[in-house]
Amino acid sequence: MALAYTVLMAFGTAPAPLWPLYAERDGFGPTAITVVFAMLAVGAAVGFLGLGHLSDRLGRRRVVVAALAVAVGAALLLTWWEGLAGLVVGRLLNGVGIGLMASTATAYLHDLYARAHPRTARSGLPEAVATASGLGGLALGPLVAGAVAVGVPHPLTATQSGFAAALAVCLLLALLTPETVEVGRATRFRPARFALRPGARRLYISAVGFGFCSFALFGLVTALGAVLLHTEFHVSSAFVAGLAPFLMFSAAALAELALAPLPPRRLLAAGIAAFSLGLALVALSVHETGLWLFLTATAVAGAGGGVLFTVCVARSVAAAAPASRAGVLAVSFVAAYAGLGLPVVLFSVLVHHWGTPVTMVCFAAALVAGVAASAGATARRSGVASGFSGPPYA
Repeated sequence: MALAYTVLMAFGTAPAPLWPLYAERDGFGPTAITVVFAMLAVGAAVGFLGLGHLSDRLGRRRVVVAALAVAVGAALLLTWWEGLAGLVVGRLLNGVGIGLMASTATAYLHDLYARAHPRTARSGLPEAVATASGLGGLALGPLVAGAVAVGVPHPLTATQSGFAAALAVCLLLALLTPETVEVGRATRFRPARFALRPGARRLYISAVGFGFCSFALFGLVTALGAVLLHTEFHVSSAFVAGLAPFLMFSAAALAELALAPLPPRRLLAAGIAAFSLGLALVALSVHETGLWLFLTATAVAGAGGGVLFTVCVARSVAAAAPASRAGVLAVSFVAAYAGLGLPVVLFSVLVHHWGTPVTMVCFAAALVAGVAASAGATARRSGVASGFSGPPYA
C-alpha cells in the first residue's frame, strides 16, 4: 500500500523539471505552467470532496484500485495527447487519482497496522508511514524525470509511459491487499462524510492551516522551481531543476521520520522553526542569486513543511470521529492541495508587477504568518490535544 501511494505521488510531481520542455514544445509561458500545475489541485479537490469519503462505506481496497486505474489512464493520455489541452486534461485526471488515493491510503495504512498490531493500534506509526510515503513519492518524481530528461531520448513520452507501467504494476499488487472495512455494515449505517469528535473544531482548524501553508511551499518549488532556476540563476539543466524539489521533499520525509519520536510541542516548534528559517533563506537566495543557497534553503524549508504536514495529518486523525476518518482526512487534503495550487498562481501574477525578489519576500512572510496563526489556534488550551486520546502527534 505504501509503495502504491509513493508511486502515485511521484507521478504527480514528475513534470516539475520538464515544464520548460513542455513550454517549448507547446509554446506557452510561466503563467500557463502555473495554470496547468493548478489543474492537479483542482482534480485533487474533486476527488477528495466528491469521492474521498467513499472508502468509509465501499471499502479501502476498492477505492485504491479505482485511484490507480484513473492514474494509469492519465499517464497514457499524457503520453499520446500533445498540446496544452492534453496537459490540462491529463493533470486534472492525475489530481482526481490523488484525491481518491491520499486520504484513503492514509486511513488504509492506519487500518492495516491496527489489524496487524492490535496492542499498539494507537501508535503514530501509520500516520508517519503515510506521510513519508506521500512526501517520498513527491521527492522521487522530479528526480526520476530529471534523470530521464538528461539521459533518454524523447523524455516527455518516456517519463509518462514509464509511470503508466509502474502504476499498472501497483494496481495489480493492490488487488492482493486485504480489505479492512466491513462493507455490508458500513453501507447499512452510512457514516457521515465529515464528523469531528466533540470539541475538536479548534484542533482541526489548526490542522487545516498547517496543511495549506506547507503545501503552498511545495507548490511554489514544484511548479516554478525550474522557471526560477532558469530566469534568476541562469541554470537550464533539467536534472538540476529536478534536484530542487527532490531535496525539498526528501528533507520533508526524512525530517518527518527523524523527528516523529519528539513530544508534540517540541515537534511543532521544530517544524515552525525550520519552515520559517528555510523560507527566509529562499527569499535571500533569490535576492543574492545564489544557487547553492537556494537549494539548501528549499531543503530546510521542506524539512519544516514535512513536519507541519505530519502534524496536519495526525491532528486530523485525532479530531475525526472514527467512522468518518477518511472523510475528515479528505477535507484536510483539499485544504492542503488548495495551498498547492492557488498561491503559486497568485505568485506568478504578482511577480510581473513586483519582481521576483519582492514577491518572494511577501510570499515567505505570508506563509510564516499563516503557520503562526495555525499554531495559535490551539495555544489557549493546556496541551496541544487537550481532551483527545489520539495519536501522539495530536
